[in-house]
Amino acid sequence: MGKGNELIGTRTRFILTICAGSFLLFLVQPMIARMALPRLGGAPSVWNSAMLVYQALLLAGYAYAHLLGRFPARRQALIHLGLFLLSAIFLPIGLATWQPPQQMEPALWVLWLLAASIGPLFFVVAAQAPLLQRWYALAEGRDPYPLYAASNLGSFAGLIAYPLLVEPFLALRAQSLFWSLCYGALFFLVYVSARRLPPDAPGEVASEAADTPAPGGRQMLHWLALSAVPSGLMLATSLYLTTDIVAMPLLWVLPLGLYLLSFSAAFATRRGVADLCSLIAPIILLIGACIAFTGTIHFPVFVALGILAALFVVSTALHARLYDQRPAAAHLTRFYLLLSVGGMIGGLFCALIAPLIFDWTYEYPALLAAAALLLPARESTLRLPRLLWESPARRVWLATAMLLAGLALSIIGGGLVPGWTSPLIKTICFTTIIAFGVLALGHRLLGAGILLYLMLCLSGWEKLSQSASGMLTRSYFGVYGVANRDGKERILFHGTTLHGIQNLTKGRETDPTSYYAPLSGVGMALRHAPTLFGPHARIDVVGLGAGTLACYIRPGQTWRFYEIDPAMVAIARNSADFSFLSRCQPHADIVIGDARMTIAQQPAGGADLLVIDAFSSDSIPMHLLTREALDIYGRRLARNGVLLIHISNRYLDLRPVVAGDAAAEGWHARLRHYVPDKRDDARHYAASLWVALSRDPAQLDRLEYLTRPQDWQLLRPRPGFSAWTDDHASILPVLKIRP
Repeated sequence: MGKGNELIGTRTRFILTICAGSFLLFLVQPMIARMALPRLGGAPSVWNSAMLVYQALLLAGYAYAHLLGRFPARRQALIHLGLFLLSAIFLPIGLATWQPPQQMEPALWVLWLLAASIGPLFFVVAAQAPLLQRWYALAEGRDPYPLYAASNLGSFAGLIAYPLLVEPFLALRAQSLFWSLCYGALFFLVYVSARRLPPDAPGEVASEAADTPAPGGRQMLHWLALSAVPSGLMLATSLYLTTDIVAMPLLWVLPLGLYLLSFSAAFATRRGVADLCSLIAPIILLIGACIAFTGTIHFPVFVALGILAALFVVSTALHARLYDQRPAAAHLTRFYLLLSVGGMIGGLFCALIAPLIFDWTYEYPALLAAAALLLPARESTLRLPRLLWESPARRVWLATAMLLAGLALSIIGGGLVPGWTSPLIKTICFTTIIAFGVLALGHRLLGAGILLYLMLCLSGWEKLSQSASGMLTRSYFGVYGVANRDGKERILFHGTTLHGIQNLTKGRETDPTSYYAPLSGVGMALRHAPTLFGPHARIDVVGLGAGTLACYIRPGQTWRFYEIDPAMVAIARNSADFSFLSRCQPHADIVIGDARMTIAQQPAGGADLLVIDAFSSDSIPMHLLTREALDIYGRRLARNGVLLIHISNRYLDLRPVVAGDAAAEGWHARLRHYVPDKRDDARHYAASLWVALSRDPAQLDRLEYLTRPQDWQLLRPRPGFSAWTDDHASILPVLKIRP
């Protein structure tokens, strides 16, 4: 009885320690990314770079845990606890003060900044999961792998706790202190767990398993592939989901959370969820293939659910294969080290390699096909497929026929055959390919081929033709597309968000369009700038886009644009794409870099009108809407200057944010909600929300007088809403119930 209670106590002790370490790891990830917002912005690629840093540090921690196995158990504990104390000199955790050179590649300095900020602390905590599992095996001689499921549950809890509990209620300084205190508690838990190690235990697990041969090279390569594909698929899902499906903040939490839960399901002692996912994964992959090239705003919730379901089921199935192939406990740390290397490979592919070789998020469909090749080759449970594949001779010619027919159907369904482009023909083609996919269940090579044909049939060929024609541009900050629509307009889009329209009707090429219509808030301010500020008005614009606003310039005015992405500058300057700049401001003054950093370097009082129109897909970067940002804008503006902020958004109501900032800093604010008249459809105007702010209320009164007082509304703070600051901001209070 006493021995049973002792056993329960030991297991609980190790589970608690492992969960606590994983909780801290995944709590610090979004926390340090939030701290970095004022310097890095909030583009999805920034999060992917952050994930790459975390994976690299995780790999280093796992390598350290593996090398530590050369020492006796008690010495391992002394070394690890000593390193724990040494790393504590970097507390409280926070962002390094290092500033990157202007010419440094963003992908590189983001990696350097994050690694320098959390490297030592993250490294020592990252070693917890494999190290504590080995200690548990040394102390109890039991299978330690199910403890990895507990580790990932702790990771999931830390990830979800940040946006739901920590960020809304704690300022960044308090978050840093909270994490630092938890670090101290984790040291105590590790010490208590280490006390369970027997004094004469060797470094490796002393059991019959210790005599098992080391895993071979082929098996280790298989482990790498099985861990790399889910890791890459998680990052590719995050990028694809937040730019091409639903450009909504916080959505990156869901792919990472499901990825972590897939480990918990795959490594759990009870195999029900893992077995189910392995069984249905081929069918779910077919559903994922139907979504891979859609990139549509139609039914975004259903599309998002489909892409997330594909990530979880496929990741669980692949991780379950890893669990089935796990080595004896003697080789545990090597196994986890290779899992970490595989995760790092997937991260490198998505964060660094894919943006260089692809002009669209092609890594997502590529990883779906790779997953199809790695799924277990199970015999189909359906009777018809089993009968079709019984004969080896029949299997060869049937697979060949299906591959050739699938290719032909993808070409016809993709609209590449003139005269065969009706919706009915397309429907017949892709449903036939799906039927082929069902017949190919259990055959990995054939299944992967059918999967590719299905994706090509459903807009894949169209996306490839856009790439071939140069319509798509990809940079570190996003994927942009330029396309003609109905021969009457040229559009600029980032994911599902429209960022510019040019009217191609002769004589209207320089007409302002979209959110910048003459009767929009920014249109009114720019048209009346000569009256408000005189003939030599100085105008700054944050966010270049297609360059639409450039055509509001008047003789004698001085304009300056701020744009973070050189790829966007290239698009706006290329008259073959858009001619706003070439026609209206061919020698436009454009400053490249993050708006907050570059505006802070400009002379004080050097602008009369400052326009903030910076978006990453549909999300305005949070760090551009804090009190500190407003203070930077105020320093740049003349005393009677006017600040215009574009807050149109499908998912966030940003009016309380701007109103709260204005009230806290002593600014006056007016709101212009413009809805175009149906008679203006040919001019391609779009509804928009603009806020005009000034420290001089007389300027806003003059703006109202020059237009119409009823066009502007007084923007009042929301009772109880706290102004955003660099130290504390949460989007939960401003999320719209309905987009």
